[in-house]
Amino acid sequence: MILQPERDDSPRHNCFGCGMRNPEGLRIEFEIDGLKASGRFTPRKVHQGFPGVAHGGIAAAAMDEAMGWAMYAAGAWAMTVKMQVKYRKPLTLGEEVIVSAETTRDRGRRLEAAARIETLAGEVLCEAEGLFLRMPESESQKMDSSSFVISG
Repeated sequence: MILQPERDDSPRHNCFGCGMRNPEGLRIEFEIDGLKASGRFTPRKVHQGFPGVAHGGIAAAAMDEAMGWAMYAAGAWAMTVKMQVKYRKPLTLGEEVIVSAETTRDRGRRLEAAARIETLAGEVLCEAEGLFLRMPESESQKMDSSSFVISG
């Protein structure tokens, strides 16, 4: 999938998950491959829960963001309705991890996805499954026009 050039005033720049202008955000740069989205991020001190590890909400936010990108890869702007997270091991502050997600089922307005965070060595730290609702076409068009440079 080839992403359109992004507008300078795109609201995505301030997104907690993928926005590069959000000083406290995760700043995940995603790559799309088919129905899968993946990216890397490093939990920082501002993301701390217990000393030395990221708050569990940071892992959940990263996987939610990845599943959102997987929705986009499937051709849908969609909102999270339900998400179930299984934490296996904590995310250590300062250690880069990989977050990935894939659209697993498209049922029209409802879409499902699965996500995971793993170390660079491939050890699974947490997993999630999510249910998403496709946004109405009029809202999707607004998202496209406010976020991307539309040519043609």
